[in-house]
Amino acid sequence: MASKSIRKDEEQQIQIHLITKQAQFAVPNTPYTIPSNVTVVELNNLINTILQENQNEMFTSEILFDFLVRGEFLKTSLLKHLKDNEISFEDVIDVEYVERFPAPEILDCLLHDDWVSAVQMCGELILTGSYDNSVNVWNMKGEHKLTLSGHEAPVKGVGWISLNEDNGTAVFASGSKDQTVMIWEYNINANKASCIFTCKGHERAVECLSISPNSKLLASGGWDNFLKIWSTSTLEDYHGSSKKMKIEDTNVRTPQTTLEGHREAISSVQWIDNSTILTSSWDHTMKIWDLEMKALKTEIPANKSIFEASHSPLNGMIIAASSDKNLRLFDPRSNHGTIVKSTFLGHSQWVSSVKWSKTEEFLFISGSYDNTVKLWDYRSPKAPLFDLIGHEDKVMVVDWSNPKYMVSGGSDNSLRIFKSKKVLEE
Repeated sequence: MASKSIRKDEEQQIQIHLITKQAQFAVPNTPYTIPSNVTVVELNNLINTILQENQNEMFTSEILFDFLVRGEFLKTSLLKHLKDNEISFEDVIDVEYVERFPAPEILDCLLHDDWVSAVQMCGELILTGSYDNSVNVWNMKGEHKLTLSGHEAPVKGVGWISLNEDNGTAVFASGSKDQTVMIWEYNINANKASCIFTCKGHERAVECLSISPNSKLLASGGWDNFLKIWSTSTLEDYHGSSKKMKIEDTNVRTPQTTLEGHREAISSVQWIDNSTILTSSWDHTMKIWDLEMKALKTEIPANKSIFEASHSPLNGMIIAASSDKNLRLFDPRSNHGTIVKSTFLGHSQWVSSVKWSKTEEFLFISGSYDNTVKLWDYRSPKAPLFDLIGHEDKVMVVDWSNPKYMVSGGSDNSLRIFKSKKVLEE
């Protein structure tokens, strides 16, 4: 089939194949001859023209696409991209196109009395921790449901253990600089909560916590450099078991396991599966722990302090936020070459927090002391997809537990909620 051209006045031409994994947007499999200095704008015009010519009843309005060459988003002219990546001009170039992820929409701003230092969503509920020592429960309507006092220092980690909408109950945990982790039982219908366990064992401030996928265990890390594992079983679990425990003994819990190996504070902890845990630290390392063996499985070196590391079950990779203003993509499965696959430049201050999307394998968000939240596609290391603005001071924490919403908390005392249009449109 003869090749097509979108502009004839250009001297240097390149042949490309337009390919996509999204079948509804597929175009005829034929080479297209295009000017070498085309940009994303002109490629979008070409794709939309072809779609409207071939399936005019389906595509009456313009669809925006992003374009990948050799697995990286096109952010410059095609000519510059090929030169920068040392790709031959003589071959037919495969150009993959994907529907552009829509810009998230600012939805709400929930004001706290002090810095927002911890957040996690579960369904339509939001759990936050603050520097005023409180734990707060909100809903996605922006309504403040509950403030819980009990900690004696700032709350640095929160996590949902269970949420049973049928009987209107939930269990969640909070970790604090007061060296404790507290487990709370929440009666949603009565809008009341109480601390049912206080987990004691850390010798310095608790910095982070995470709940296992099966909700049976809680992992915490802190400034004593220890990773500690706790049971999350409730009083009902104990009463229904053969274990005989005095009621007065059950409100204080000691760790089931203590793992040591980090040389400085543990900054983040995440369960990869029910027996594998990822930690990051100020000691310039990330570690993967085997809980069944109660031993270190893998150590991943970094060149700076890591403030948070996030593992994606969708792609098996780790994105790490660090003190040198950059994010780095690590593939812990690499057996040869460098384990660092990409470095993401764009923040101008410390990157404090990072989270993968749970439904989009290429996407993650980051928060920084430069007051911004950024949405990234790991195929675009040179620039984020979008800047999510609104914070007036340092961003301390981000969360993307609910695919519909991205949330961020900062030292401007606010929790910002951004709505993901793509999920809602689908």
